[in-house]
Amino acid sequence: MTACIVGWAHLPFGKHAEETVESMIVKAAADAMAHAGIGPDDVDEIVLGHFNAGFSAQDFTASLVLQADDRLRFKPATRVENACATGSAAVRQGIRAINAKASRVVLVVGVEQMTTTPGHEIGKNLLKASYLPEDGDTPAGFAGVFGQIAQAYFQRHGDQSDALAAIAAKNHKNGVNNPFAQMRKDLGYDFCRTESDKNPYVAGPLKRSDCSLVSDGAAALVLANVETALSMKRAIAFRANEHVQDFLPMSKRDILLFEGCEHAWNRALKNAGVTLDDLSFVETHDCFTIAELIEYEAMGLAKRGEGAKIAMEGQTQMGGRLPVNPSGGLKAKGHPIGATGVSMHVLTSMQLAGEAGGIQVDGARLGGIFNMGGAAVANYVSILERIK
Repeated sequence: MTACIVGWAHLPFGKHAEETVESMIVKAAADAMAHAGIGPDDVDEIVLGHFNAGFSAQDFTASLVLQADDRLRFKPATRVENACATGSAAVRQGIRAINAKASRVVLVVGVEQMTTTPGHEIGKNLLKASYLPEDGDTPAGFAGVFGQIAQAYFQRHGDQSDALAAIAAKNHKNGVNNPFAQMRKDLGYDFCRTESDKNPYVAGPLKRSDCSLVSDGAAALVLANVETALSMKRAIAFRANEHVQDFLPMSKRDILLFEGCEHAWNRALKNAGVTLDDLSFVETHDCFTIAELIEYEAMGLAKRGEGAKIAMEGQTQMGGRLPVNPSGGLKAKGHPIGATGVSMHVLTSMQLAGEAGGIQVDGARLGGIFNMGGAAVANYVSILERIK
């Protein structure tokens, strides 16, 4: 335990044509510092998570954080990227700076603006997070990649459309009470289960309700070492923070196992000295419902091939054995790539501080986070606990 989250900010995710990457960075950074009760002079280092990949013409963005306050000038600022896990990569970079005693306080910001990009370009940009020699011509872009994963899972374990609909319905129901979510509507199980004009098939067995939303947004947090954090208003400590990188080509691994996810969870739980049963809730990477289903198995919540049982029995609903995605997940919240991992850490911190409002998990004490880039290529797990 060497780093704590001591303040945060979260902008509403959605379609924000009136915003820019710069304006969202500035708002999130300023609000996070204010929430932490610090000023720019207290910040030792800045880390920005920004995927981009063609979503923004401005491709050199680390110094945009300095626009939040002139006093940030001359602070070290670095942009990091690791596909859809970019936000968690930024958080980990900040933790490592504190671990190395190179910084005492680090400002971490995650941002993406996707909706101003023409629709035909969005899928092309996202597909850059796959292995292009094998997947570059996949119809429907990254949804097509996960459509293939879902189809392969169905072939191995049977049609799991009921479970995917249950996951989608759960997350949309949770998202209703999340003020930062892009879609705050309880779609219901029947809508998510049934093909319709409003819920057509997108790729393989995946319908529109199985796919996360293209989104704009930003989130930010302030990290501090433990000694500094204990002198501040709040301190959410990292019991564990693990990063596991797997092969990029799906042909080099059994893609239905999400082995990188499994290894990251195993290391994090071991290092934190806890089990899944000790966790109060988990925020996991539901870019597509099939991903959440496989993640149940990779994290050890279900045996291989039995993730559907967990979903259908309601074990991951609010009030269940282990609430998963009380925020509504990427499914309801939206998935602005560079912001997602930071958002997960902010919302988990809010839960542990008892500041999560309508999505609050009763008695939340330990929170788990899984954020992945690509098809379980970049895998990040954090376990957080409030110490003040």
